[in-house]
Amino acid sequence: MTVHEPYGAIAVLLESHEPDDLLLGLALVREEAPQACEDDARRLCELVVPLFYIDTLDHPEHAPVVETAVSVTAGMGEAVIPVLIQTLESGDVKAQMALAQALGRMGDAAIEPLLTEYEQTCPDPACHAFLLFALGKVKSPQIAKAVPLALEAAHSPDLELRDTATRAIGKFVESIPAGALSEETRCALVEVLQRNLADASPGVRSKAVRSLGKLAKFGHLTLAEKTQLQTTLHRLLGEDEHFEWDRAYVVRKEAKEALGYVS
Repeated sequence: MTVHEPYGAIAVLLESHEPDDLLLGLALVREEAPQACEDDARRLCELVVPLFYIDTLDHPEHAPVVETAVSVTAGMGEAVIPVLIQTLESGDVKAQMALAQALGRMGDAAIEPLLTEYEQTCPDPACHAFLLFALGKVKSPQIAKAVPLALEAAHSPDLELRDTATRAIGKFVESIPAGALSEETRCALVEVLQRNLADASPGVRSKAVRSLGKLAKFGHLTLAEKTQLQTTLHRLLGEDEHFEWDRAYVVRKEAKEALGYVS
């Protein structure tokens, strides 16, 4: 069998609308990818990428297909990162979410390309938001390289970018060892999250609470900061002497969970 024959069969299967055909096609991609050269790996990736556009709300039977596509793509290695990043700028939220997950599962290899795209190529705040979302999926101490971008974006006037950056800070500190951040950076993270506790958007406020809780959980807060955060959380829950809780349920929900990390 020549190198082109299996790819032709894969292409036919991945053009199907039947989940069984799509899963079979993805299984063949998984088999072919380990021995593929860079060009062939990218060709295989280009065959898989259209699956990320499937709307699983309209077609829930395709949810396993999209999840498998994410897993298969993440296993293709560094060669396909340029294909994924280029597609990440498509503007289709469904595809961007799946692509971000695939990039995140690639670990360290995805960090520098994503940072380069963010700093040199990415055209607008929406694109920046999805690049930060993808970086937040990376589980590696090396993700500390992305902290300055998140700090800047957490001050953004663009709501989506500010929201995503506020969340990303909490995702980053899950993977960064306590004490690995400079004191200046650590304090800047605390400051911007405390600032975003007063944001007009309940979504941003809730993510600020969540990320502050993550800072506490993973050892990035001093004892004094944890004590201050505990006081703030009780205020948000209406459990202090003022009884002026945050009116957004999602904020109070996050505050209740974060209390478990400072009590």
